[in-house]
Amino acid sequence: MQGKNEDSLKGFAFAITAYFLWGFLPLYMKALAHVPPTEVIIHRVLWSVPIAGAVLLLTRRTGDLRQAVRSPRTLAMAAVTAAFVSVNWGIYVWAIGAGHALEAALGYYINPLFSVLLGAVLLGERLSRAQIAAIALAAAAVLVLTWDAGRLPVVAIALTLSWGGYAYLKKSLPVGPNQGFLLEVLLLMPPALGYLGYLWATGQSHFMAGTPADTLLLLGCGVVTAVPLMMYANGAKMLRLSTIGILQYIVPTMLFLTAVFVFGEKLGGARMIAFPMIWLALIIYTVSMVRQARHSKAQTLAVKSV
Repeated sequence: MQGKNEDSLKGFAFAITAYFLWGFLPLYMKALAHVPPTEVIIHRVLWSVPIAGAVLLLTRRTGDLRQAVRSPRTLAMAAVTAAFVSVNWGIYVWAIGAGHALEAALGYYINPLFSVLLGAVLLGERLSRAQIAAIALAAAAVLVLTWDAGRLPVVAIALTLSWGGYAYLKKSLPVGPNQGFLLEVLLLMPPALGYLGYLWATGQSHFMAGTPADTLLLLGCGVVTAVPLMMYANGAKMLRLSTIGILQYIVPTMLFLTAVFVFGEKLGGARMIAFPMIWLALIIYTVSMVRQARHSKAQTLAVKSV
C-alpha cells in the first residue's frame, strides 16, 4: 500500500497526462479563436457535465454529490469557486485567441508563488527567506514588464488572481474534487443554457449553425476541460505536494514554447529579462520546497523510530 508521503506511479501517470493535456490546450483554443470566448466557455461548461457525471457514476460517488446539494453552505461555496474558475477560463480563452499567450504563461508561472503569498496573508503561514526572495523576484519581474509596457500585465495578473483564488477556496469545499467539479459545472449550467438559447435566437451561435468543424470543436470542449481536470484531481491524491509543485511548471513552459515557436509571439527585451527572473524565482522556491519536504520526512521517520 502506498504511503501518504510517497509518490505513486499511478498518481504520477495521472498528473503527467493531465499537465501535458493542459499544455496542448492552447492549440485547441487557438483553433476556436474566431468564436467569442463567452460562447467557448458555455460549451466547456455544458459538455463537461455528462463527462463528470459519468465518472461519478462509474466510481459510485454520487451519494457525496447528493449530500452536497442538500447543504446551502456547500452550494454557496461551490457557486463562488464556479465563478472563479469560469472567470479564469474566460480570460485564458480570450488571451490565447487575442495573441496574449506569453502573458498567460507568465500568469501560470507566477501562480504557485501567489499561492504561497496567500497562505502567508490569509492563513498566517510563516515564509522562509527563500520563499520571500522568490516572491520578491516575481514582483520585480512584474515591475519590469509594467515599466516597459507602461501598464500592468493585466492578463497575467488576472489569471494569477482568479486561479489562485479558485485553488484557495477549493481546498475549503467540503466535497471531493470530482464531485466538486461536477457541482460547479451543474451550477453554471442554467446560465450557460440561457446564453446558448440567446445565441441561437439571435443567429449568433457557432454550434450547429457554423461549420461542422466549429460544432465538433465546441463539442470537444467538454473533453478537453473535464478529462485533464479530473485526472489531475485523482493524481494529486497519490503524489507528494512537492512533486505536484514541480510538475505544475510543465503547463506554463509548454504554453511559453507554443506562444513563441508556434504562435509567433515576440519575446521582446523586457520579457527576456522578466521570464528568467520568474524562472529563477521558481528554482529558489522549488529547492526550498523540496528541502522542507525532506526535513519533514526526516522528522517523521525520527519520531517513528523512537
